[in-house]
Amino acid sequence: VINILDATGKLNDNAPQAYRGLDRFEARKRVVDELHALGFLERIEVTTHAVPHAQRGDAIVEPWLTDQWYVDAATLAKPALEAVRKGDTRFVPEKYANDYFRWLENIQPWCISRQLWWGHQIPVWYGRKKDPNWPASGFKFLPFDTQAFCAATEAEAIGQATTYYGVAPTVIERPNAYSNVDPAKFDIHDRDSVEIWRDEDVLDTWFSSALWPFSTLGWPEQTKELSRFYPTSCLVTGFDIIFFWVARMMMSGLHFMKDAEGKPLAPFHDVYIHGLVLDEKGQKMSKTKGNVMDPLELIDVYGADALRFTLAAMTAQGRNVRLSKQRVEGYRNFATKIWNAARFAEMNECRRVSGFDPASAKETLNRWIAGATERAVADVTTAIQAYKFNEAAAAAYEFVWGTYCDWYLELAKPTLTGTDETAKAETRAMTAWVLDQILALLHPFMPFITEELWAKTGEHGDSRNAMLALSPWPALSGLTDPAADAEIGWVIGLIAQVRSVRSEMNVPAAAKVPLVLVAASGEARARAERHRETLLRMARLESIAFETAAPKGSAQVVVGDTTAALPLAGIIDMAAERARIAKEVAKVGVEIRKVTDRLGNPQFMARAPEEVVEELKERQADWEAKGRQLEAALARIELG
Repeated sequence: VINILDATGKLNDNAPQAYRGLDRFEARKRVVDELHALGFLERIEVTTHAVPHAQRGDAIVEPWLTDQWYVDAATLAKPALEAVRKGDTRFVPEKYANDYFRWLENIQPWCISRQLWWGHQIPVWYGRKKDPNWPASGFKFLPFDTQAFCAATEAEAIGQATTYYGVAPTVIERPNAYSNVDPAKFDIHDRDSVEIWRDEDVLDTWFSSALWPFSTLGWPEQTKELSRFYPTSCLVTGFDIIFFWVARMMMSGLHFMKDAEGKPLAPFHDVYIHGLVLDEKGQKMSKTKGNVMDPLELIDVYGADALRFTLAAMTAQGRNVRLSKQRVEGYRNFATKIWNAARFAEMNECRRVSGFDPASAKETLNRWIAGATERAVADVTTAIQAYKFNEAAAAAYEFVWGTYCDWYLELAKPTLTGTDETAKAETRAMTAWVLDQILALLHPFMPFITEELWAKTGEHGDSRNAMLALSPWPALSGLTDPAADAEIGWVIGLIAQVRSVRSEMNVPAAAKVPLVLVAASGEARARAERHRETLLRMARLESIAFETAAPKGSAQVVVGDTTAALPLAGIIDMAAERARIAKEVAKVGVEIRKVTDRLGNPQFMARAPEEVVEELKERQADWEAKGRQLEAALARIELG
């Protein structure tokens, strides 16, 4: 194959004399004109076809024949495949290992030469190939033929050349493709001296990136950083560069890095693959579509912690993130809730107590929250270790907002404002201790607000030994108290059920309703009496009574083995409410059937984009949950 172009797109000396030095476009016109003048031109047809253009300058890109270096990727791929098959490196989620295997099992030779300004220069030097009959004195070279010396350093290349030629060569600079001299015209064949010059190309970007895990740590020197951080525990990346980056790092790491016994050492143990961040409709963000959300703008409005927690909460394994401002705003409110909880603790003098042991708590409420904290720490820790960050975020959120803020602090208010100084002191210490555990649990997700509160709460009690980022992760055990869990769980369940009935049946917020415990056991009666004031206050009850049967015209709920009835006949129209709920049930049933029919249509499923199907499934789940809620509300109503 003959190359007729030079580096500037002009015809070189391989073209006929009349065309040499002409720009490619001018040369094409000349060819047509000459064919026409010679009578060889039959006709000209206009053809529309794809022509590649440069991304920045928009110039037409021409194929240009050059020598390129390739890596034997099939050989490098074998240990990289074996490392994953043996489990030395694993993918999370596991399904992405199949993509890795498919690429490496069918890999082709890897072209690593790039004609770019910047990068790692190809480690190859050239010299003229010597004649097989190399004389003892004087030099004789083969015309237009070169010998390559592949070496890690110039000194090593000189050594190879010295061995080859018998004398030390001179290193010269060869013009590159971007100089004013055409490399094709760089003539060294009339010289008598032994000279070598380096290849002007640079390594492919992905080849250079593949060296990153160890070259950034001082390799090839055996630095302390290299021994400390290679291999690393986890690589976090996107599924779209498993082949381009993950596989290349595996191949390079296993080739260059060895353990103490000389065995190949993979660069990381786990590869966590995350999805893409899409807009709320499941579409890729694009400036053309106008659906791009600038993270800096979101941070300015909602805060970095809110955005970070949103992404963690929505990052389910193997799924893309459908980001919306509403979700970020919701977690901004969560950050506000945490701050307000810390302010509540400060206002009630809930300060850290030196040597406080949560296992020593005597109050039932405090024993319950200590056990709940232990379970929350276990749930968050287990989820993080399994790379299930959405589950970790959900467990932390539910504990902080649902358990600590909504229930514990509310249930603790009477004690904190009461006259029992012993119970008050214990509750203050417990409130501060749990807040410390919360700050630690939330720190991976919300580092800024937690670090700030860590410093603020550290102004009282023992001085902090370190910043929160450098403090030990919570490790709790032996705090679970089944009796406390059962009692406080019963109280919370009863209040939640009463609130649910009030909401579902449109009971006015200001209205206080009576509560009847039906055929209550001795234990249930005792609990109701112990927590009577709390139940009246938090469920907005008028009274608590004990009867053998439920009054007519009441809504009933079941908490454990206790049946509770709310006589609402004089407060709302029970018949009308039953009719309203029944109508809502029917309406929801229609919506469920619409979604189910579309998801059950094979033709629709074959054509529909993945994000549309995912949206329909979420809609189906939402409607079904609402339907179950309405059915339960309907079942609670007992007409007299």
